[in-house]
Amino acid sequence: MPDHRRDGTGEAVARIVPAANTHRNPGMALELDWVEAARVNLSAAERRAATMTARRSVKKEYQAAWLVKALTCMDLTTLAGDDTPGRVQRLCAKARHPLRDDLVEALGLADRPPTVGAVCVYPTMVGAAVKALAGSGIPVASVATGFPAGLTPLPQRLAEIRYAVEEGAAEIDIVIHRGQVLNREWSALYDEVRAMREACGDAHLKTILATGDLRTLRNVEAASLVCMMAGADFIKTSTGKEDVNATLPVSLVSPG
Repeated sequence: MPDHRRDGTGEAVARIVPAANTHRNPGMALELDWVEAARVNLSAAERRAATMTARRSVKKEYQAAWLVKALTCMDLTTLAGDDTPGRVQRLCAKARHPLRDDLVEALGLADRPPTVGAVCVYPTMVGAAVKALAGSGIPVASVATGFPAGLTPLPQRLAEIRYAVEEGAAEIDIVIHRGQVLNREWSALYDEVRAMREACGDAHLKTILATGDLRTLRNVEAASLVCMMAGADFIKTSTGKEDVNATLPVSLVSPG
């Protein structure tokens, strides 16, 4: 979290207090009653989302600190068909130094320059990213499970997770089978995500819902619950490849 301190001029100075290690979500048994009880008032969610952009929730003197905090939570990502080790190395260099030196100095962060939260790549680029980030403390994340559609056979999706972990990925971004949500096949979704959680070993499991494909906010809430019960450590809204990606109403109703 940002630690808002003031320098001799009375101006707020951003100092990032390192967060404690994120604990794993062990998961739990599937509680279908909870899932089926999921309800969302669409008009209320949209009204609430509209008010969020119309007000300033962070005082002006603290905005720089929170912007730096946002930077430290970002996954710097390349998921292009023409990715190369060289491109990944350049991305990792940016991850180590995301802000210009003069900005770091002006923010009072020279003693602890901020870095991004992770670098995210395809499984075959994990090794290059791990090597480029050695000693930085920045984790490597990898997409897996047939990203972005998630429609390859389950054994293949699990093998892709294991490969990325063996290459050094500390975080795995999976995509769910959207058809299981649309058909309300909650047990099947739970079982698949649970198997993916186990395939991750010690790596954190980040579950991408692809909310733009789920059609309703009720489906978003229910899918979030199922994935968290199955052991997802993080819930993410979208791959960036759908026609509709992250939206404020979705962020309000997703329990993750």
